[in-house]
Amino acid sequence: MPTQRIDVMHPADMSPTDLQSWNALRARTAPVANPFMSPEFCQAVGRVRPGARVAVVRQDGEAAGFFSFERGRWGRGRAIGLGVSDCQGAVLHPDVHVDPHQLLRASSLSVWEFNHLESSQGLFLPFATGRFASPVVDLSSGYTHYENLLRTRSRRFLKSALAQDRRLGRRVGPLRFVFDERDPAVLRTLMAWKSAQYRRTGRRDRFAQDWINNLVRILADTDAPGCSGLLSVLYAGERPVAAHFGLRSRTVLSYWFPAYDRDVAPFSPGLVLHLRIIEAAAAAGIDLLDLGRGDAPYKDYLKTRELTVHEGALLRRSPGAAVHWLSREPARAVRRFVSERPKLKTAALHVLEGAGRMRDRRP
Repeated sequence: MPTQRIDVMHPADMSPTDLQSWNALRARTAPVANPFMSPEFCQAVGRVRPGARVAVVRQDGEAAGFFSFERGRWGRGRAIGLGVSDCQGAVLHPDVHVDPHQLLRASSLSVWEFNHLESSQGLFLPFATGRFASPVVDLSSGYTHYENLLRTRSRRFLKSALAQDRRLGRRVGPLRFVFDERDPAVLRTLMAWKSAQYRRTGRRDRFAQDWINNLVRILADTDAPGCSGLLSVLYAGERPVAAHFGLRSRTVLSYWFPAYDRDVAPFSPGLVLHLRIIEAAAAAGIDLLDLGRGDAPYKDYLKTRELTVHEGALLRRSPGAAVHWLSREPARAVRRFVSERPKLKTAALHVLEGAGRMRDRRP
């Protein structure tokens, strides 16, 4: 019978051998590997979140699994980077069997919360309380094939996007697209646009949180096969008019923070940017563009299919787990109730947008 041991450490303390094993396991278990599940993303979060940890499952002395998490008070745990991470779970050798409650005990956790759990995560799926569509663009057959699909399924959308591309170039300035921009000033511009968008729509401004600001800057300088920061920019003349910052692996681009200059909004620069990114991603060998959980009209037009992600929590009998349930589950149940009813959801969005407008009017 194999001997199993679980070692818990800070992400920065993982050995080069462990990092290599993590990447090899991920490549074996997920050929289309999301960069949020990489050791590089975990280590980047470890630099900005003091509670970041990794439980390394060793079988017969060899690393056979990695479970990254953040640990807070009362042993309340959450997925690494929860709030900005679009793919969560553990990376395990297919022949390794771990008791999830034992994993929590070894990690000194009373609860582990997730909201973007991969559908392949059999270890945690029994503890999911909600499931959500995550639209994706399949580029495995190349951009020409994808564009032909758009012409068949979303002809009016594609025609409008191409027309706006031409109008933007004529009215604002010649268009230039950079798939992998390295100018930090443009990244700062994108973050300012995104902050304004959050406020305008009544949502919490993620970039008002120092740890997210710092995480994005760290990832912008990360260049590893399994996780690289990718800033893509659409210029009109010398002026950036739309940009996106995301993460890529060899085969997946995770769409993360898109935004555009509101001064040129009538020309739909965001829409033009989406198509430019998709075309460049296909040329760069990316098989899948993950648009992420959440509703947006452009996602419905662009997607070729949907993945499923899950939210929920794994709990142990403990005071910390009870505190978690009381503080999170009632609100989560309300959100699910609203999201499953279109009229209520539309009304809630109008309230958020109204709150955003009022906030912008304040001196």
